[in-house]
Amino acid sequence: MTEFEYSEEDVLKSASLGDRDSFGQLYERYAERIFNYIYYRTGNVHDAEDLTARVFQRAMNHIKNYTDRGVPFSAWLYRIAHNLVANWHRDRSRKQEIPLDDLPMLPTKGDHPERNLVRSQEQDALLRIIRTLPPERQSLLILKFVEDMSNAEIGAIMGRSEGAVKSLYHRTLLALRDQLEDQNLNLEGE
Repeated sequence: MTEFEYSEEDVLKSASLGDRDSFGQLYERYAERIFNYIYYRTGNVHDAEDLTARVFQRAMNHIKNYTDRGVPFSAWLYRIAHNLVANWHRDRSRKQEIPLDDLPMLPTKGDHPERNLVRSQEQDALLRIIRTLPPERQSLLILKFVEDMSNAEIGAIMGRSEGAVKSLYHRTLLALRDQLEDQNLNLEGE
């Protein structure tokens, strides 16, 4: 089903009353986004699949306790994912990197191979730097740039005010800029 017949509010209400078909609609709407978020945080497809399943299992078990607080339902799911990923990292007490072979590299029309190689190397270096950031800052960048969320939505997921998210975002970008300058990376294509 590509088009959903009922509003999210109606689907949530039915799901909270135990309607598994309604919960299935919620799964269909959000599973890919939650998986992507988790994948970027873990760097491993298998762990991302496992954690995504856990997010929806936990959501299904606790949806009767869900309360609309004026933010999208997805914020609740991201919060569950955020907590599970934090636990996953804590349990492993090490950082994983995405193997370079697993990174999707989409060639652009008309680009020369040399330019693609330089861009690929710059992207790899940027990903390595991002992976050195604290998990909270990595989550912020994923939610902001991959999921294209507003500061208010990110705040709801991370349990922070919108102002705190703006401040963290600003500090994160400054730290990235400093690290990029230290490595003499030029990510603007010149």
